Amino acid sequence: MTLILTNDDGIDAPGIQALLNAVHGQDVIIAAPKDHLSGCGHQVTTTRPIHVHRRSDRSYAIAGTPADCIRIAITHICPNVKYVLSGINAGGNMGVDTYISGTVAAVREAAIHGIPGIAVSHYRKGKLNFDWDMASRWTADVLVDLLNRPLEPGTFWNVNLPHLLPGESDPEVVFCQSSTKPLPTNYRIDGDEFYYVGEYAKRDRTPGSDVDVCFSGKIAVSLLRV
Repeated sequence: MTLILTNDDGIDAPGIQALLNAVHGQDVIIAAPKDHLSGCGHQVTTTRPIHVHRRSDRSYAIAGTPADCIRIAITHICPNVKYVLSGINAGGNMGVDTYISGTVAAVREAAIHGIPGIAVSHYRKGKLNFDWDMASRWTADVLVDLLNRPLEPGTFWNVNLPHLLPGESDPEVVFCQSSTKPLPTNYRIDGDEFYYVGEYAKRDRTPGSDVDVCFSGKIAVSLLRV
C-alpha cells in the first residue's frame, strides 16, 4: 500500500529519514514541510499560495504546515494513499501536546478525510542526543503491529518513544490513555517580554497515562479520535 510520510520538523530533519528507514520496502511518498514548524498545531494555509517543490517522483517539499502537506498530498499528489505516517518528531507529543503538535495534526487531518494514520514522536531527556538508528528500529517493530490493526473511521494512533541510555534493554510497548493534565506553563519576564520556561519533565504523571508510560522508559501507544 502507498504511505505518505510527513512531519513538522521539516523535510530535511533526521527524524523523517529515520521514519523512512523504518518503513523500508514500502511504497512511500514524502510530502513534508520545507521548513521547521514544530508546535504549529493544526494550522492550515488559506490566504496565500503554497509553493510545492517536487524534489523527485517520491519527495515533495511543501511551503506549508503539516496539515497543508496532507491536504495537498491526498488531493493532488497521491489520491489513492492508504496510510499517513508522521514523524519521527524530535521531542515528545503526549497528552495535551497533541493539540499543539504539527506532527499529530498531520495524521488528524488524514483521519478527518477517512485515511488512517500514525504519529511517532521521540521523548528527549534534557539535552541528551537522539539515537535515530535505535528510534528507527523501535518504530519499525511498532509499525509491524499497528499497520495490521483495523482502525475505526476518525481514529488514529499516537506513539511516543522513550529516551533510554546506551545499553538499556529495548522498551516494552504499552497501549495507554492520553493524559489530560496541562503542560507546566511558566514564564520569565523581562520588561514587556515573556520567555517560556516551563519544564517538560515536570509535567503531571497520572499513573497509566502516556506521559507516565513514556517517562518510565516504555513505548506509549494511544488511540486518539477526531
